[in-house]
Amino acid sequence: MDVLILITGGTLDKVHDTFTESLVFNEKGESQLPDILRVGRCDHPALHMVMQKDSLDMDDEDRAAILKAVAAAKEDRIVITHGTGTMELTAKYLDGKVGNKTVVLTGAMRPHSLGKSDAEFNLGGAIIAAQSLDYGVFAVMNGRIFEAQNLHKDTDLGRFDV
Repeated sequence: MDVLILITGGTLDKVHDTFTESLVFNEKGESQLPDILRVGRCDHPALHMVMQKDSLDMDDEDRAAILKAVAAAKEDRIVITHGTGTMELTAKYLDGKVGNKTVVLTGAMRPHSLGKSDAEFNLGGAIIAAQSLDYGVFAVMNGRIFEAQNLHKDTDLGRFDV
């Protein structure tokens, strides 16, 4: 079963900038995803960069670009890497608009590049979920599958929960 990963940015893909002492996207526009997949010996997903954006900076124009990428995909099993700050807004925006495709959003609370990240765990779960779930929009975070309308980040607990 073919899986496409649409890269949109978020903490998962950020790196530490030693000059500004902040988390930023790689200056060359490179994603962390190839490294995560290589370490996991997972070579079957195709990758497509849609954008590299902090989800707190995303708006409905960005969500429309994500939806356009989903619609254009030949694959019907799609994982979207996304920042956790507004993941639920994007999931709800996409819900009911993806046709006969399974779309699973995922991300990380800590960048892969810094180690001790949840990125690998969440991405692996999302790839499996995309191959297993029926059509619709879901998210995989913290070992759970959420339907789009039930996705919520609990900022007090620092995780997605029911």
